[in-house]
Amino acid sequence: FPASAARSIQFAGYTQVRYQVFDEETKKDGFDVRRARFDMKGNFTPYFAYRLQADFAGSPKLLDAYAEIKLNDYFNITVGQFRIPFSLENLTSMNKFELIDFSQAVDAFTARGKDVIGNHNGRDIGIQLGGALVKNKAGNLIEYRLGVFNGSGINIADTANEAKDIVGRIIVNPVKGLSIGGSYYNGWGKAIKPASEFVGRSQIRNRFGVETSYTKGKISLKGEFISGKDGKTEKAGGYLLAGYYIIPKKLQVVGKYDTFDPNTSADDNISTNYVLGVNFNFNDWSRIQAFYTLREEEGKSIDNNYLSFQYQIGF
Repeated sequence: FPASAARSIQFAGYTQVRYQVFDEETKKDGFDVRRARFDMKGNFTPYFAYRLQADFAGSPKLLDAYAEIKLNDYFNITVGQFRIPFSLENLTSMNKFELIDFSQAVDAFTARGKDVIGNHNGRDIGIQLGGALVKNKAGNLIEYRLGVFNGSGINIADTANEAKDIVGRIIVNPVKGLSIGGSYYNGWGKAIKPASEFVGRSQIRNRFGVETSYTKGKISLKGEFISGKDGKTEKAGGYLLAGYYIIPKKLQVVGKYDTFDPNTSADDNISTNYVLGVNFNFNDWSRIQAFYTLREEEGKSIDNNYLSFQYQIGF
């Protein structure tokens, strides 16, 4: 559509509307607007770029606000507010995500819904250096990202302490379609509900993760394992995902095994989700998703399985 600007600007956006059916008696079935995002980005020169992205679902919030300095293939600097370079799933754009819900471990370790610092959409404020470490004829053989962040989340100054959080990520692409990587996060944070010994002060917030992804033709395979420590509590979890296109680029079947232990020192508290569903892409900007999640908990279990439908439209 027509737009007047001093330099070229790219506009994009999408909305995701969800309907959920719960087996749990205390929860009500219904619709919600999951995401309603508007994205604007552009380049001043081949070396300088920027991005602004906001989400208007629920309480409007600024998600991305950063500038990039693209020196060459080996050194790119990003400064501002953006996704922390940790976890394959966390770094996947939500309008391209194979599922409707994040894995439990990713949700708990990457500044999302179950993280001790609260839900910050996997983002923080800081600076990052990234690019290729080794290149070959096929592209980047080894990629890296190294960042320094506040550790307090989006749209706020650091509330933890003077020490900043350090994040490192290495990805190896040995053959076309296959990537293997690892990430490390060393930081501090003020938990929303801290243990008694950490009330009013910062606590350790460390994470370590390994990941792999393979895509070829109609098949896609992904997996991650993440462990971490919040205060004195050690946690761990991971997932395995498999997808297959029955109709190329149109109809995809996806299955996922997702497990999480919120306290590895305690017994009978592991939660495991078995997820199965389909994605149907009407075209490049519109799709519908339907997934059923079977939930199993150690110890006292409740009937909390659920069915989710999600429609996405974008531009």
